[in-house]
Amino acid sequence: MLKEFKDFISRGNVIDLAVALVIGAAFSAIIKSLVDHIIMPIIGSFIGESFAGLAMEINGVQVAYGMFIQAIVNFVIIAFAIFMVVKAINSMKKKKEEAPAAPPAPSKEEVLLAEIRDLLKK
Repeated sequence: MLKEFKDFISRGNVIDLAVALVIGAAFSAIIKSLVDHIIMPIIGSFIGESFAGLAMEINGVQVAYGMFIQAIVNFVIIAFAIFMVVKAINSMKKKKEEAPAAPPAPSKEEVLLAEIRDLLKK
């Protein structure tokens, strides 16, 4: 069982997934900071207060709908950033696929044999 676990962990896709998870968490923290400390205060200056402070009370319970709006903005920015990264990767892959490798130049022997073949045809 220990060997199976070692084989499972050693596979490349598991390690890639772990790296992606760590980078994704760090990226999410950067976007959250961008939204919380830069974008939302600018938007809040137009509406007169911070989104985090937007709330209403229903039957004695406070509903913080401003925090929900902020979470939506976070999601949209993260989704757009990921879209741009995927689009860039796809365009790089497409450029590689569009440019097929040129066939290698024929060797001296091949050129000579082609000339002999052409002379024999005549």
